[in-house]
Amino acid sequence: MGGLGALEPGSAKGALEAMLLVSGDPVPAGDLAKVLGTTPGEVAAQLAELAAEYADAGRGFQLREVAGGWRLFTHPAYHDQVEAYVLSWDTRRLSQAALETLAVVAYHQPVTREGVRAIRGVNSEGVISTLVDKGLVREVGREPGRSQAVLYGTTRAFLEHFGLRSLSELPDLEQFAPDEQARAFIRERLAGRRVTDDVDAEDEQADGLADDVRELEEDDA
Repeated sequence: MGGLGALEPGSAKGALEAMLLVSGDPVPAGDLAKVLGTTPGEVAAQLAELAAEYADAGRGFQLREVAGGWRLFTHPAYHDQVEAYVLSWDTRRLSQAALETLAVVAYHQPVTREGVRAIRGVNSEGVISTLVDKGLVREVGREPGRSQAVLYGTTRAFLEHFGLRSLSELPDLEQFAPDEQARAFIRERLAGRRVTDDVDAEDEQADGLADDVRELEEDDA
């Protein structure tokens, strides 16, 4: 394995950029140094130079040292554009059932599988499992009382995928919808509803929604 000395002049920074591009978490300079066969100090100096070059060039991304490592970030100046693009990108790739379920979890968290089913009117266990596998939803605890049902909430990846800095920046529910039909469903059926401890009461309300939801989700539910 070649170190920095084995690389062409200037390509050391290119190697660091390439590794950072495939890293989803902050990477310590020591880890990068091991791959390049050099010292953490030399790598840290190269990374600092890269960070300064990006800033001077006015690039759309930044290189910052955070949480004990280095990571590439989108530039805060373009937050609005990134948010709009990522939101659009993700809604095209998530099924309608997944979007509706994700909206319920996002706006009613922490919520149980039964709570999600009560709001959507259909069994959502498979969709929740898919969202967990995608890293958008996770277990956040257990419901108090005898049921001890698993409670679900959104993840940091959810915030990153939808271009949000925190849950306080959640957009209107309708923005989760990929088309007008889904927007109408979310606007009329999900907006303003809240999961309560009285699941039976929610079930009675949900029964009236079941047929509507099934028509919307013949391929997804």
